[in-house]
Amino acid sequence: MKIFSYTVRPNIPEPLKPLEEISQNLWLSWNFNAVNLFIRLDYEAWEKSHQNPAMMLGLVSQERLNEAALDDSFLAAISMVYERFKRYKSAETWYQGSRDNTIAYFSMEYGLDVSLPIFSGGLGILSGDHMKTSSDLGLPLTGVGLLYRQGYFVQYLNQDGYQQEMYPENDWYNMPVELCRDKDGIPRTVSVDIGDSQVVVHIWEVKVGRNSLYLLDANIDDNPEELRVITAALYGGDAEMRMKQEILLGIGGIRALRCLGINPAVVHMNEGHSAFLILERVRELVKDHGLTYGEAVQVLWPTNIFTTHTPVPAGNERFPVYLMEKYFMKCVTDLGLAWEDFLALGRENPGDQGEPFCMTLFAFRLSAYNNGVSRLHGKVSREMWKNIWPGLNLNEIPITHITNGVHPLSWISHDMVDLLDRYFGPRFYEEPTSLTLWNRMDRISDEELWRTHERRRERLVAFTRQNLKKQLEKRGSSEISIAHAEDVLSPYTLTISFARRFATYKRATLLLKDPDRLLKLVSDPQRPIQLIFAGKAHPHDKPGKELIREIVHTASRPEFRSKIVFLENYEMSISRHLLSGSDLWLNTPRRPLEASGTSGIKAAINGVLNVSILDGWWDEAWNSKIGWAIGAGEEYEDQNLQDEVESKALYDLLEREIVPAFYDRGRDNLPREWIGKMKECMRVIGQQFSSQRMLLEYSDKFYLPALKHYGVFTGENFRVGKDLAKYLDKVRGEWGSVKIQDMCCSDSPVHKVGDRLKVDAHVQLGRLSPEDVAVELVYGHIVSRDSFENPLRTEMAPIGKKGDSTAYSVEVICEQTGKQGYSVRVIPKHPHLIHPFLPGLIKWL
Repeated sequence: MKIFSYTVRPNIPEPLKPLEEISQNLWLSWNFNAVNLFIRLDYEAWEKSHQNPAMMLGLVSQERLNEAALDDSFLAAISMVYERFKRYKSAETWYQGSRDNTIAYFSMEYGLDVSLPIFSGGLGILSGDHMKTSSDLGLPLTGVGLLYRQGYFVQYLNQDGYQQEMYPENDWYNMPVELCRDKDGIPRTVSVDIGDSQVVVHIWEVKVGRNSLYLLDANIDDNPEELRVITAALYGGDAEMRMKQEILLGIGGIRALRCLGINPAVVHMNEGHSAFLILERVRELVKDHGLTYGEAVQVLWPTNIFTTHTPVPAGNERFPVYLMEKYFMKCVTDLGLAWEDFLALGRENPGDQGEPFCMTLFAFRLSAYNNGVSRLHGKVSREMWKNIWPGLNLNEIPITHITNGVHPLSWISHDMVDLLDRYFGPRFYEEPTSLTLWNRMDRISDEELWRTHERRRERLVAFTRQNLKKQLEKRGSSEISIAHAEDVLSPYTLTISFARRFATYKRATLLLKDPDRLLKLVSDPQRPIQLIFAGKAHPHDKPGKELIREIVHTASRPEFRSKIVFLENYEMSISRHLLSGSDLWLNTPRRPLEASGTSGIKAAINGVLNVSILDGWWDEAWNSKIGWAIGAGEEYEDQNLQDEVESKALYDLLEREIVPAFYDRGRDNLPREWIGKMKECMRVIGQQFSSQRMLLEYSDKFYLPALKHYGVFTGENFRVGKDLAKYLDKVRGEWGSVKIQDMCCSDSPVHKVGDRLKVDAHVQLGRLSPEDVAVELVYGHIVSRDSFENPLRTEMAPIGKKGDSTAYSVEVICEQTGKQGYSVRVIPKHPHLIHPFLPGLIKWL
C-alpha cells in the first residue's frame, strides 16, 4: 500500500502569529518569559507535548486559540516577549566583523532543548551551549549535524531496576526544525558517495537566536532502506555504520553549506567524528581551483580547528584498514595522494601497516589549532598524543586548552534569573560578555538568596515525587509502593544529587560503599541528608547498567526508602530541576578521566555547591570558599585502593564539614556559612566558567585568527598557500641532510644569576638556506638527563660559514638557579607557518 502524505499546520489567529515564529526559534529555550507564554496558553497541552512549543500549538483547541486571541492581558504579554525577541535579533553584538565568511561548527549531537532530542549527553549539551552563545555574541557561526529519526534512547527500568531502552520516532513536522527549500518550494538536496552507493539527503534548519544549525536527513524516499538508516539513530550500529554517519556529517555537511550559499571559511570539528570534512575541503580546491593536494592542505591547515574531548586512547574513534579501503580508496586516489601516505595521517606509528585509522590523529595532523576542554585535559592530551610530535618538549606540543563553559540563561532557574536581574541590571541580558556583573553577588541579601533556593528545593521534591510515582506505575509496582512515592524526600533536608552518564569511571556508587556510614547520615534525626540519582548507561554498557541496578536496590531497602531516589530517563527537564533544587552536586570520577564535565558548572551558577574529585573543570576552579574537594588530586594505580580512600574522604567531608555547614543556623534560621559559599561560588563560576568566556577565548585564540588566515591564504589565487606548500616540499626533501655537527659553550660549568651564557653551534643545512630554518637554543631547568621543565627558547643568529656548515651563536642571561641545561635544535621557519611544530620536522643535537 502506498500512502501519500501531506502536512497540516495549526490555524493560528492573527494576533497570536508571533507565537508561531517564537516556537520555531530556540531563543525561547533561554528566555523563560517566552516559555511562559505557552504554559499560560494551555498547560495541559504543554505537558502533553513534552514541553515542545512547536508541537503544542497543534494540540491547543481552536476554541482556546480564539479565546486567547481576544485576551488583552495575554496579547500584551505576547507583545512584550516578541519585542524583546526582535530587539535581540537586531541589536548590536560583540562581534562587529564581516559575515561574508562562516565559521562552520560540526558536531555529532546538539543538546539545545528538550523539544529537539538529537543528543545523548555532555558533548551534545556543550554543542548546544556553543550555538546559543555564538548567537549572543553575534559570531558568524553555523552549526552542522545529523537529523536522527530516533535520536538517543528513552530509558526505563524493569522491576529488578535493570535499564531497558525504547527508541521512539521523532516527528520533525511537530518540532522546531524546518525543511530547507529553494525558491520554487522544492526541498534542497545534496548527494554524497558512500562506498559504491550515493546517498541523497535533505537539509533541515534549526533557528538558534541569530544563527542557524543545519541537520542532514538521509531518511527520504530517494534512498533505499539500507541507506535511509544512516540517520536512524545517534551512535547506533557497528563501526561501518558509524563510518557512514561520519562521512555524511563531514563530507555531506560541507556540501550542504555550499548548497545553501554558505562559505565555510573556517571549520571547527567538535570531536573527531566530522574530520572527513577535511578531505572534502581539499577535494574542492583540487577539483575547482587546480591546486595540488599539498597546496590545498597548506591553504586549509590554518583554518581547521579541532577540539578533543576524550582523555583515554581507547575512547577515540578508530576504523580498520579494510573499511578505509572500501570507502576512501577512490577519493584519495583522485586527490593524487598515495594510499599509504593517507593512512599514515591517521596512525600514531605511520609505518605500522596493521594500525587502524584514528580520526583524532587525522584531525590533529591537519589542523593548525587543537585544544582539550580543561587545563588538566590539555595536559593529559599532550601526554597522550606526544608521539605525533617526536622531539618536542611536552609543553610545546601544539594542543592547548579552552575550558568548557555553560550558557547561563539556559541553565539558571527562572527564579534565580529574576533575582539576578534585579541586582545585576539590564546588562546581564543585553551584554552577555559583561562578566564582571557577577561581582554584584554581594548586593543580594542572604535572606533573598536563601528563600529563592528553598523554593527551588521544594519544587524539586514535588517534581521528584510526581516522576517517581509515574515510573512506578509504568513498572507495575504495588499500590503501597506507588502511594509511598508521594511522601519520598523532604523539602527541608540537605539534598545531594548525582546525575550524569553511568560509565564505570564516574563511580556513581562511591557514596554507597559503606552502607552503615551512609545509613547514619540519612537517618540522623537532626541533620539528615537525602540523595537523588539520575542518568543513563550506554545500551551496551552492562557494568554501567549494574551500577543503576545497585542504586535502585539500595533505594528499595526499608532503611533507605524515601531517603534515596533514582529518577528514570535523565533529560533536560529533570536536569534543570536537579541543577537548581539540589543543595550539593556530587561528582566522583577517577582522575584524570573526566575531560571537563559541565553539570557541576550548571549547578554552581545556580548556587548549588560542588563536592567533587579534583578532575576536569573542578581541578582549576576549586578553592575552599566555593565547595569541597575529595582528595588532593592524587592518581592511583590500584583502583580498589582508590575507591576505598576516596569514599572514606567523602564520608569525612560530609560528616565533619558539609552537613554542619548546612545545618548550623542562627536565630534567623539562615545557614550563613553555606550562603556565603553560594555567593562566592556563583561569583567565581559565573565569571570564569560561562560559555561567554569560553567563546571569547575561542574567538581570540582560534576563530578570528583563522578567519584572517582564510583571507590571506585564499587571496591572490592562493599564492601564500602555494608558496608555503613549495617551501615545505623543499624542507621535507632536504630534512635528511640537516645535521647539527657540534655545539660548544666556552664558559664555566658554574654560573651566577645575571651571568651571560654564550653558545655556538655548527649546522649542516644541505640545500636549505639559513632563512629556511630556525636554529634555536632551548634551555632551562632539567628534571632528568633528557627532559626540560618549561624550557625557554631563543633563536640563534647565523654568523658565517665554516666549510659546508653554517655557524650560529647566541647569548642568554642566567636567570634561574638550580640544575640547568641547554641544547640546540632546528625547526622550519616561514612567515606564514601558524606554528613551526610540524610532525617529523625537528632536529636536535
